[in-house]
Amino acid sequence: MQTAKKIVPKLTIGVGILFFLSIGYILLRGNIVKVEVEKVDEGELIQAIYATGFIDADGIANLRSEVAGTVSFVGAKEGEAVQRGQTILAFKERDFQLALEITEAQLSEQQILLADRKRNLERTKNLFRAGAVSEQQFDDTKKQFDQAKEILLQRELAIKRAKEDLAKTKMVAPLNGILTYQNAKLGDYIVLNSLVATIVDTSTYNVALEVDELDVPRLQLGQEAIVALDAIPDDRFKARVVRTVPQTDLVTKTSKVYLKLTQNVPSIQVGMTATANIIYNVKPNTILVKKAATLMEKKERFVWKISENKLVKQPIQTGAGDLKSIEVLAGLNKGDLIVTNPKETFKEGMETEIVETAATE
Repeated sequence: MQTAKKIVPKLTIGVGILFFLSIGYILLRGNIVKVEVEKVDEGELIQAIYATGFIDADGIANLRSEVAGTVSFVGAKEGEAVQRGQTILAFKERDFQLALEITEAQLSEQQILLADRKRNLERTKNLFRAGAVSEQQFDDTKKQFDQAKEILLQRELAIKRAKEDLAKTKMVAPLNGILTYQNAKLGDYIVLNSLVATIVDTSTYNVALEVDELDVPRLQLGQEAIVALDAIPDDRFKARVVRTVPQTDLVTKTSKVYLKLTQNVPSIQVGMTATANIIYNVKPNTILVKKAATLMEKKERFVWKISENKLVKQPIQTGAGDLKSIEVLAGLNKGDLIVTNPKETFKEGMETEIVETAATE
């Protein structure tokens, strides 16, 4: 019985020690923070100007009817390739041919009349010199000749216009390309100045962009760019700056910039929405960290570095950056381990537990 009494106090003491050890472990465990980390490494910093726009083409021909008429021939349909000089559309020629024949007949009649007036003028001139006719008669004869000559010029101009109108009954492709618009059918009556066809030279595609005025000073001809199309979201296409327009829109505060695609883009069409990153600076072998890993305190930027599993507040000096990363000029070395998910509650010297190592990009 005495032995039992001795055991009970010892057991009580042991349980108490275990209890306090557990409480201490829990308290200490509460100071351990779970962090995501990455190793500092060198990379290539690419700075680019972001801009939006659309696919355009330098070679676009909008064919409008220069005469009114009825469609008698359709030489190509929408989506078909056409060659320069190919007839796209033609109107009935009969009325235009008839108008030409009438003006030609009028010209012949006027030529005969002018010749007669010329002979009459020569005869009257001789009679006037001989005193056989008055000066008024001579002036009247000369006036008739001048009028006939003027009418002849008008007839010649009418012939020229009639021939031009006849030629305009055929609408011819001025360049090689794809017929992107053609809505006329046989028998349709087309009024004057109607848009009847559009041809796009697919070899002249470009990307028309609107660039913010603040980015314009960074632009230079020949700069490389990466283009994305909403219609082809999984691919990226190379391009370069070929033209800049030296004028800023007063409303949008943007300037026009044109890129030339330097690779073939399948299924591309005029009007497609495009976005582009125009590269204006590349810095290789640069210490980079994610912007999200940095914090600011009293205008000083810092990161949380891991040293012996503890948090160390590390001030850094930064340089250029892009949308995600920033250049570190001083304060970090290649191989340093930094926290990528910093919290405002972090304190110097806190124990850490690494739950994930972020993949470097």
